[in-house]
Amino acid sequence: MPATAPAAAAVLVPALLLLMLLLPSPSPLFPLLAPQPAGATPTGVMPQLRDPALAVERFSSIIPNSPTTLAFVGEGDVLVLQKTDGQVRLIRDGVLQGQPVLDANVANAGEQGMLGIAVVVANGEGGSSNSGSSKKVYLYFSESDRDGGEAIAKRVYSYDWDGSSLSNPVLLRDLRATQFYHNGGGMVAAPDGAVYLVLGDAGRYGALQNHSKELFEDTSVIMRIDREGDPYHAIGVRNSFGLAIDPVTGRLWDTENGDDYYDEINLVEEKMNSGWDVVMGPATEDALARIPQYLDYRYSDPEFSWERPVAPTGLAFVGSGPLQEEYGDSLFVGDCNNGNLYRFVLNESRDGFVFAQASPLQDGVAGAGEPQDEIIFGTDFGCVTDVEVGPDGLLYVLSLSEGTIFRIGPKDVIAALLSSSAVSAGGGGPLQQAFQSPAQLAVYSSVAAAGAAAAGVYVLRRRKSKNNNNKPL
Repeated sequence: MPATAPAAAAVLVPALLLLMLLLPSPSPLFPLLAPQPAGATPTGVMPQLRDPALAVERFSSIIPNSPTTLAFVGEGDVLVLQKTDGQVRLIRDGVLQGQPVLDANVANAGEQGMLGIAVVVANGEGGSSNSGSSKKVYLYFSESDRDGGEAIAKRVYSYDWDGSSLSNPVLLRDLRATQFYHNGGGMVAAPDGAVYLVLGDAGRYGALQNHSKELFEDTSVIMRIDREGDPYHAIGVRNSFGLAIDPVTGRLWDTENGDDYYDEINLVEEKMNSGWDVVMGPATEDALARIPQYLDYRYSDPEFSWERPVAPTGLAFVGSGPLQEEYGDSLFVGDCNNGNLYRFVLNESRDGFVFAQASPLQDGVAGAGEPQDEIIFGTDFGCVTDVEVGPDGLLYVLSLSEGTIFRIGPKDVIAALLSSSAVSAGGGGPLQQAFQSPAQLAVYSSVAAAGAAAAGVYVLRRRKSKNNNNKPL
């Protein structure tokens, strides 16, 4: 490096920071807290889809502080969780609003933070199809006395949503097994109003992890949280970031993250034992013999496995709307390691998948080196942390590393939405409304991209360990 380079850098970096302060800002606070437009470009990379009849757009961009999950609370209203600062943000018609609707103190080291959300409408039904109804919002996070502090506990609260704010918090679960890794976080509301949460092992190895008789409560489980007294729905879960309910059968599905081998997709029947820490992926006879009996829980092989981890996260079914005719028989799954969106075709009974006759995936396992073109639906999404289907029937993919929610639908539908957005922006387009110059947009986008990329490693960074009592993800 030339001798003048360090000196030049010493001048350039403060100059860039000064430039950010001098540029006109749509907010008196840090610019990324201001309303952000749909279509802004954090990194310039657009995902690619394999179906030429579909299109993908940026529904909302430049979401700061590592967005983890999202939930719809109305036709055009989305709540998105920010892992690092514990804020819940409202996106209205694609625009990230300036002030959070909730700001909780969270421990944020590793996989801690603001992690999970589920929504139940006033009549007790899961989801948010009735935009005029009041709603109950459930949040799961690592609570602390300050952002970045030590975790007091992992906690679940319910809140009332009135269309603009979250109020009346009620503590539902105080989960004392804390750790900076394997906290899970996926939540889902069933059509009957039941709300489920998945929790990782939090570094504990006892009866719920198919080890000794020692019981570490509320670890490696899927549990119902909207009422007391229910037994665990499932045990033996290493870690998971995704739960979904099949709208046709009402059955629960999850994704699970393996150690150095085997990530999974599971149909989670009641009283399922998923097998960790004895097995990940399909069990051999030897592994089955080593799974101890715990109460009346029963081991079940996964419906699909990746031998080499891809870090699957969010998953979603299409129940109605413009994608239903072509994709109503599908389960969509995102991953963090490769930035892929996968499509799995369900069998007639919707309890497994079907593949092409000569496919190497016929055995339900993507072996090391085996082609996966058959299931790859889209690429270049970055670190996907959530996949949801909106009230409009379109597919929404949240990328932590991009700080963006992508929207997928038929080309004509997406074109109409983009046209409508341009008209409502008054001809200048949403970018021109929120940013007063291209230079300002470029600076904000660069800062957001750098922050999101640095934070993107948090979820599924794979650190190897030979110590069975300390197996971070």
